[in-house]
Amino acid sequence: MNRPVITSTFCILFLCLVYACQQEPSKPLGKDDTPYLLEYGALPTPDLPADNQLTEAGVSLGRMLFYDRQLSRDNIQACADCHRQSSAFSDSLRFSLGVDNLPGTRHSMSITNMAWNTNGFFWDGRAELLRHQAILPIQDPLEMDETLDNVIQKLSSDTQYEDAFILAFGDDLVTEQRIALALEQFMLSIVSYQSKFDRYLAGLDTLTAEEERGRFLYFTEYNPFFPEDSGADCEHCHGGANFENDSYMNNGLDEEQDFSDLGRFVVTQNPMHRAQFKVPSLRNIALSQPYMHDGRFNTLEEVIDHYDHGVRFSSTVDPALLQTIDQGLGLSDEDKSALVKFLHTLTDENFINNEAYSNPF
Repeated sequence: MNRPVITSTFCILFLCLVYACQQEPSKPLGKDDTPYLLEYGALPTPDLPADNQLTEAGVSLGRMLFYDRQLSRDNIQACADCHRQSSAFSDSLRFSLGVDNLPGTRHSMSITNMAWNTNGFFWDGRAELLRHQAILPIQDPLEMDETLDNVIQKLSSDTQYEDAFILAFGDDLVTEQRIALALEQFMLSIVSYQSKFDRYLAGLDTLTAEEERGRFLYFTEYNPFFPEDSGADCEHCHGGANFENDSYMNNGLDEEQDFSDLGRFVVTQNPMHRAQFKVPSLRNIALSQPYMHDGRFNTLEEVIDHYDHGVRFSSTVDPALLQTIDQGLGLSDEDKSALVKFLHTLTDENFINNEAYSNPF
């Protein structure tokens, strides 16, 4: 007689158990070592860190951290606020503003193709590895102005990171090293290789006549004796597949008495490194204005004008620029326009719209 009541009660209990299981999914059992497939087209194979191989879980955790404002003192600023995807992971401001609205002292460098960077990080190269660079802005009083101890405490009490750290590292312990390694993995995953110029090299696109003229000028050496065949010699400093040369150089922005930032010298104390700065990649350069370490130029036209007739002499200026100080490159207005058009072919629309690099929150 009571069998229907018992059956109904059993069904209710069973449904409650199913609902509870759906509400509380099981935690990951441990680390997920699924490799992250790094796509880089025709770029050379990068030399990734052997002690921090890219995994799906590690890159995912790094992406969360990159966009998380808890890494700043008052939880209002993330790494991504000074490295915006729409600006090729640079900043449209000349000097990025920190948590106290104080400006930095150098323009925010673009985070593009860091996997091919082999000579340190920051404009002066003070960070040997990307993992070292990753945590310094967190502690900089002009940037995020937070302590790593406080960041660890915040993340440790945030339940959304529990699974993420387990999957990336095997347990949910939050440490300074793990934060740095995860950020390094995400930044290494940010790759640009699908510009119009890349398609041109692959035979999948063509350049306009003006872009082709700009390409000739870009890759041709300066030759004052044969003006008709002379180029702008941009490749001297911005060559190779990544349009840079893994060097620190003084590009003649100021004369000796006007040096206000000693650049690489601050790190090495070598007098020949005074006012030398890291040569950046020109990939997506049309998106990462303003230009130079101090953001003094707002347009590509201003940059070209500098190299055409604005180079200043000093004891550490690159020798390749010395021969143009007196007479300049001799570029016509049409030449300058063509160079700008060519530089725009280095823009990668897929890169700046890739959801894998966007805010995960």
